[in-house]
Amino acid sequence: MEMLRATMPIKRWRTRLDRDGPNALTPPKTTPEWVKFCKNLFGGFSLLLWIGAVLCFIAHGILASVQEHPSNDNLYLGVVLAAVVIITGCFSYYQESKSSKIMESFAKMVPQFAVVIRGGQRVDAPAEALVVGDIIEVKFGDRVPADIRVIQASSFKVDNSALTGESEPQSRTAEYTNENPLETKNLAFFSTNAVEGKFSPFQLFLPLIFTAFFYYISGTARGIVVATGDRTVMGRIANLASGLEMGATPIAREIAHFIHIITGVAVFLGVCLTLTAKRMASKNCLVKNLEAVETLGSTSTICSDKTGTLTQNRMTVAHMWFDNQIFEADTSDEQSTANFNKESSTWLALARIAMLCNRAEFKAGEESKPVLKRECNGDASESALLKCVEMSIGGVTQYRKRNPKVSVHDTDDNDGRYLVVMKGAPERILDRCSTILIDGQDQVLDEAWREKFNNAYLELGGIGERVLGFCDLRLPAQDFPRGFAFDVETQNFPIDGLRFVAKAIAKGVGIISDGNKTIEDIAAERGVPVSQIVFARTSPQQKLIIVEGFQRQGAIVAVTGDGVNDSPALKKADIGVAMGITGSDVSKQAADMILLDDNFASIVTGVEEGRIIFDNLKKSIAYTLTSNIPEITPFLVFILADVPLPLAPLALGCQILESAWFNMTFSPSIPLRVTPRFLLFPWPTKKPRATS
Repeated sequence: MEMLRATMPIKRWRTRLDRDGPNALTPPKTTPEWVKFCKNLFGGFSLLLWIGAVLCFIAHGILASVQEHPSNDNLYLGVVLAAVVIITGCFSYYQESKSSKIMESFAKMVPQFAVVIRGGQRVDAPAEALVVGDIIEVKFGDRVPADIRVIQASSFKVDNSALTGESEPQSRTAEYTNENPLETKNLAFFSTNAVEGKFSPFQLFLPLIFTAFFYYISGTARGIVVATGDRTVMGRIANLASGLEMGATPIAREIAHFIHIITGVAVFLGVCLTLTAKRMASKNCLVKNLEAVETLGSTSTICSDKTGTLTQNRMTVAHMWFDNQIFEADTSDEQSTANFNKESSTWLALARIAMLCNRAEFKAGEESKPVLKRECNGDASESALLKCVEMSIGGVTQYRKRNPKVSVHDTDDNDGRYLVVMKGAPERILDRCSTILIDGQDQVLDEAWREKFNNAYLELGGIGERVLGFCDLRLPAQDFPRGFAFDVETQNFPIDGLRFVAKAIAKGVGIISDGNKTIEDIAAERGVPVSQIVFARTSPQQKLIIVEGFQRQGAIVAVTGDGVNDSPALKKADIGVAMGITGSDVSKQAADMILLDDNFASIVTGVEEGRIIFDNLKKSIAYTLTSNIPEITPFLVFILADVPLPLAPLALGCQILESAWFNMTFSPSIPLRVTPRFLLFPWPTKKPRATS
């Protein structure tokens, strides 16, 4: 109540709102669309064609003023030139307009409402109305509406992966822990998601047994707003990404040397790039910018993000230890490589605990997707267990419906007794158990079995996998009859003397475990020299500086990423590559190419196609110039030596159109543009040009 009385008065809130403005990202100053269109219509080589068209119209006007029946050749030629320029300008404008959607992606990340304590009352206020000094409440599942300093928290965690690249949810408390604002635990940032809280040991053992009691205290926080709108960390990244200037692509710089001559190069270049983009789309590489196809083939440096790019940023069940054996879990959709008996009573007991002692659940509307690609609400480890059981047995949702979330689970196996299920740290679970389930039989948990348990624990825990233990207990019917009133406060039920069932080891697919794997470990596994080219815990600004540094050295840089924090580097790079499944909308808008299957190896397809297209373009240009030089020579002789024109203006226009049409349809240069590669990858890449 003291906090409610100490909140901001309405008058002061209005003053700060007028001073700081709404809590929203300000769109950058944009060039009017008509100006963009005019630049594409009259800029570069188009200006030369416009001059030619105007001269044709002037010539036709002069002839019309002095002749009674003037020829319309100049008029027709001027119309043809103007039509070519207008069509080309429209296509260029369309390509350029796509980059303006980046800020729209940031706008989608802004929450609509927030719970604010203002004037001594809790109110649901629009997120845009938040000001510095407001006290807000955030709970599990909410999106943080502003940068806040946490003043009170209960098992509160946030997902910073899109903002800072942290693969694991980060706990937030009122304690100041680090001078770096991105590292300290008492700050939560605008647009990050609040995820499930971290349970205490007792809560971890029984997350579903006392669901009604734990739901309202898990994953909640109160905080004071310290930054809004453009002054938030997200706002700075947004302004950084949208304010970058884009340079010409390597293929654009190279081809510009030939387009100043009317040779049809621009026409067959567009055809060639379009066909290549279609081939790449069939291989799960979506190309947004056609010129990016060749740029990837010219790449000399690839800067790759780790979380979600080189790795998948998700947890899966890797191994299981039960019946005194270590089994490898099958995480394929076909479930064809499982090396354990799915009818084993021990496995079925383990699966039952994993289903019931689990708060994770599948998001609605994703039933048609493969299990591994479905989104879940809940902790990463519990989501991995949920997917494992769903793939192996199926029907998790129906089983939970038959066993509702009551104080203690009432099973449907006709046993008639209540069942307590637990999971948690294996050594702590083992301490509560007196028996162990082996081949469907309960055996005394003596020192021999404890030693076998420890050996398996050390073997699997030593390779950086997270280990969970599982146990259950049948409550005697005479002591716990139907309708027994279970009480969490007095704990009127046993949580010792349980039966140890098994343990499952969930590996972080791309997640660095606490104290186990480091960035050096991951780099070493992939043969990457850490001391030279691996950067850890980089900010969006630092990623941008790295890209600009390589470009100043003359490198053609490709950047891969999936998060909001990657968007400035993605846009600044010569080619940006985003992940299609796990990537944020912001990263997809900033990128030139999207990997639809999130497979980093698909970049190889892009490199291959890029090198093919450059080699084929060289052959096509050589052929086209060879055939066009004899066509240009008579007109050069006319200008230099005053030799009469061999063709009238109309015939000249027809000849130009005929040449372009022939080059696009019947020319022998067409096979040169689609020639497959033979020994392409041993070829060296083009030497990049140094740029200032």
